[in-house]
Amino acid sequence: MADTGSFKIEEEMNSRRRFLVTATSVAGGVAGVAVATPFMLSMMPSERAKAAGAPVEVDISRLEEGLLLMVEWRGRVVWILKRTPKMLETLVTLEGELADPNSEKDHQPDFAKNQTRSIKPEILVVVGLCTHLGCSPVFRKDIAPDDLGVDWLGGFFCPCHGSKFDLAGRVYKNLPAPTNLVVPPHSYLSDSRLLIGSESKESA
Repeated sequence: MADTGSFKIEEEMNSRRRFLVTATSVAGGVAGVAVATPFMLSMMPSERAKAAGAPVEVDISRLEEGLLLMVEWRGRVVWILKRTPKMLETLVTLEGELADPNSEKDHQPDFAKNQTRSIKPEILVVVGLCTHLGCSPVFRKDIAPDDLGVDWLGGFFCPCHGSKFDLAGRVYKNLPAPTNLVVPPHSYLSDSRLLIGSESKESA
């Protein structure tokens, strides 16, 4: 009987040891995750950092010609338009209709002071807010010329007060918007990765 009792006591002690080892391991694992998670999150931009202007990386590898991609940066919408060769051809024909065709007014990076207002001719990157009162224009690439009262070859139309911009974000003459659409600082990490909010030396 004594031997049997000793055997039971030893089994209970072994069982408790196994429980304590398991519990300690689980607790250690949970603590490890608790420590690792804040560290991993700290490497990602916080909402406050984004609001303060943290750069936003965008994958444009699947952006097709003629389509508009919208992303958020600093709480504002940024448009990324992949222009077709035909769209680019229209930019030359409109210069007489535009208020600032050569983007001479200083409210954009130096690399945008060209006919396409871009680093790469086919990719337009602009803040999607009208420069009049901050309304959001509508992308209208195909529309009858008489609808907007100009030889409309595609672009952006602000329904609030009638301002019109071409496919390079250049404003038409004699309209409420005083300047072209704003080009935010940006650069290319690769042919398919765009970084909005950070201007590299190569982009200038």
